[in-house]
Amino acid sequence: MKTLEAQVITSEDLLKHWQGHRALTRRLIELFPEKDFFEFSIGGMRPFAKLVDELLAIAAPGLKAIVNRESQPYNEAEEKLIFKAQYLEKWDEATAEINKYWEQLAVEDFSETFNLFGQYEFPIIQNILYFIDNEVHHRGQAYVYLRALNIEPPFFWER
Repeated sequence: MKTLEAQVITSEDLLKHWQGHRALTRRLIELFPEKDFFEFSIGGMRPFAKLVDELLAIAAPGLKAIVNRESQPYNEAEEKLIFKAQYLEKWDEATAEINKYWEQLAVEDFSETFNLFGQYEFPIIQNILYFIDNEVHHRGQAYVYLRALNIEPPFFWER
């Protein structure tokens, strides 16, 4: 007897959820004063610009690697960005790339194992959830920074 598994969330809803997080992270980037975006730090944590470098190096490149089944090594900051506006531009480019590659994923792909960046051998769904979790984690750091700078961040649920 064949057992059917219930689908909890559709691929389209997962992308919408992820892009909601990305839109909120983009709003945080916008809120940072230019100098503080690159320099402000608490307790030895990296400045938000460095955290965004990581997010840019993971999301779109990781999804592209998954779709093309090409496990490339993790590579952060191929080009040095020096203005917040450049980060916003790269963020928007990555968002469009994510949408493009997402369309090439079949539902069956999510359960396949993939060695992300040659280091993380997990089902593709776990890699994608990692992209989202990692962004939420670093956005939490940005919330702390903004509050320390006396800047009111948006509510975390305003995606």
